[in-house]
Amino acid sequence: MSHNSFGHLLRFTTWGESHGPALGAVVDGCPPGIGLGESDIQPFLDARRPGTSRFTTQRREPDEVRILSGVFEGKTTGTPISLMIENVDQRSKDYSDVAKAYRPGHADYAYDAKYGLRDYRGGGRSSARETAARVAAGAVARLVIPEVQIIGWVSEIGGDPIDPAAFDEAEIGRNPFFCPDPAAAARWEGLVDGARKAGSSLGAVVECEARGVPAGWGAPLYAKLDADLAAAMMSINAVKGIEIGDGFAAARNTGEGNADAMRPAPEGGEGPQFLANHAGGIAGGISTGQPVRVRVAFKPTSSILTPVETVDRSGQAAEIVTKGRHDPCVGIRGTPVVEAMMALVLADHKLRHRGQCG
Repeated sequence: MSHNSFGHLLRFTTWGESHGPALGAVVDGCPPGIGLGESDIQPFLDARRPGTSRFTTQRREPDEVRILSGVFEGKTTGTPISLMIENVDQRSKDYSDVAKAYRPGHADYAYDAKYGLRDYRGGGRSSARETAARVAAGAVARLVIPEVQIIGWVSEIGGDPIDPAAFDEAEIGRNPFFCPDPAAAARWEGLVDGARKAGSSLGAVVECEARGVPAGWGAPLYAKLDADLAAAMMSINAVKGIEIGDGFAAARNTGEGNADAMRPAPEGGEGPQFLANHAGGIAGGISTGQPVRVRVAFKPTSSILTPVETVDRSGQAAEIVTKGRHDPCVGIRGTPVVEAMMALVLADHKLRHRGQCG
């Protein structure tokens, strides 16, 4: 029984652990004839790569991807595409205390309860290091949906949100926070620095929008596009919540306020012209042609230097301090991961739609 795979027609499986020799992904179902090389994948891995600023973990990993199969003469062959990323900067000795006691908020106890053993070095499979493989797979998925543009950004750190009126997409790549609001990015420097110096961590909210998704992707009732997006985002390490479109705000609205009113398309246009997008581009589990929007909540990093009460493997009371190099706000580097999962879901649904409807 395998629970390390996701998707249907475009299906990917990730493998590897935080402190193993390597990790990677196998992408199966990619159509043949698509141009693919390491250079198509590396920029997305570079965006997620650790150690690029003082606001992320200082683990130094080049995250260089190798394509091991599924590509011949620069084109996908239709066979499984195997991607590998070597781990080169592990410091397993930092986790000697974690071997004896559980980190509250982390998966240590849950893995032990399920399997009777666990790889305590960095959390093994439960480490956010695994998401590098998702980002590599997501880069392949983007090539399957060239008509779609995916953009992600951090909209809140430590309870401090951006000003939507100050949203500037060009700013996202100009600061280490993927932040579209330069004033918020300046504030977050002090917030994240303060948490890091205090040995603590902060949560974050990541938003993602996919533009150019045509109407019709997704299927009722148990292959809804929003349901698959929710499952994909919730599978990301440290994610504890997701909203589609207005999400929980819709529960505080009225029927007329929440309706995405429609007018006839302008002359020469296709489909209706929507006057709002409260639904996040999905109705009845099927894309409407509007931008698909999600909001993803990342919890604060569980590995912190602040002492926390816990128990050891024998059930005795203990206190733990997690040494090592950890993100003071894991949601920052979660942004490329959210984009990758969006791409993987959309590419899968494009192929599923084509398979059923031609």
